[in-house]
Amino acid sequence: MNTATRPTSASAVESIDPLVRIERVTCRYGEGRPVLDDVSLIVRPGSFTGVVGPSGSGKTTVLRLILGLVHPAIGTVERRTGLRVGYVPQVETINWNFPVTVAETVLMSARNGRRWPWTNPTERAGVADVLERLGIGDLAGRHIRQLSGGQQQRISIARVLSKKPRLIFADEPTGNLDHATAQEVMTIFFKYLKENNAGMVLVTHDESLASQCNHIYRMRDGVLTKVK
Repeated sequence: MNTATRPTSASAVESIDPLVRIERVTCRYGEGRPVLDDVSLIVRPGSFTGVVGPSGSGKTTVLRLILGLVHPAIGTVERRTGLRVGYVPQVETINWNFPVTVAETVLMSARNGRRWPWTNPTERAGVADVLERLGIGDLAGRHIRQLSGGQQQRISIARVLSKKPRLIFADEPTGNLDHATAQEVMTIFFKYLKENNAGMVLVTHDESLASQCNHIYRMRDGVLTKVK
């Protein structure tokens, strides 16, 4: 991979005020054992943070914690005020039978809650550009239920990038892609972080994918350990 597309090096971002700071957090669902146990994590602009571990280890709960969907029993979560966030979920969590085209799906996200379906040329051009960069520009008019798993994954990513977030969370974002396509998507993420001084948290079970991040944490049984 061309090193020019990689995110800012770890040493270069250590002094930058974080986008997110998690301090000594423990989370539980009900009365069971902790899902997260004494977890700490910092995400700064320009950093690409990978959280790697097996299914059920607590990786997705880390994302839900930062997004405010779960709350700590112990510890604190701080997020920069006004931070624009994008979330790439696992494809299986999305209803792909909704009656819209690819372009319409991305445009709805790009408009950030403003009235639909009235769009302007700048918005449409921006969406077309994102689709082209992801290699799916020719699918703009196709209904989303007609897409393959890999195409659906790219649509999820296009929706996030069109919002121009400062912080991206991605849950197995290359899970339905072949190796070559997965590398293309990672390069797009790297380029986006560099151009927008953004941060990203990637959760995955794929060791080779996580190895490309400039900060790597390993999750096992709710315990998060920094390895890079």
